[in-house]
Amino acid sequence: MSLNDNDIFSKLSTPLSEPEARQYSPLTLAFLGDAVYSLLVRNMLTVDSNKPTGKLHKESIKFVNAAFQAEMIKLLMDDLTENELWVFKRGRNAHSAHSPKNQSEADYRYATGFETLYGYLYLCGETDRIKELFEKSTYKTYKENTENI
Repeated sequence: MSLNDNDIFSKLSTPLSEPEARQYSPLTLAFLGDAVYSLLVRNMLTVDSNKPTGKLHKESIKFVNAAFQAEMIKLLMDDLTENELWVFKRGRNAHSAHSPKNQSEADYRYATGFETLYGYLYLCGETDRIKELFEKSTYKTYKENTENI
């Protein structure tokens, strides 16, 4: 079996156009965005300190939850482009069959919009923009909180 243009690896490195990415449902984009954001958080925590996996997981939960993600998107609102704001709102307003556990409905909706934006930017190959938004929000908050310890 050889790799060809139809394999998953070549699709990972081929960004979609904005119109192509807009074809995906907001909840599908949020599904992908959740993975992108979780990977960034795990990378941030791992690079910062070589701790046992149980401690890393416990720390990651502080960042990968609806309340924290809602807080982060609110920090970023003024920095979002018109298109990014549209994508966020599309995710925030999407109706999910899932009901939040231990989170408010409002936080859950904002977090879904946040994840939708990350998924959209990832599909469009906007990794520099993802990095910029992550650094302005999650990484900045993480550093501020770890410096105070």
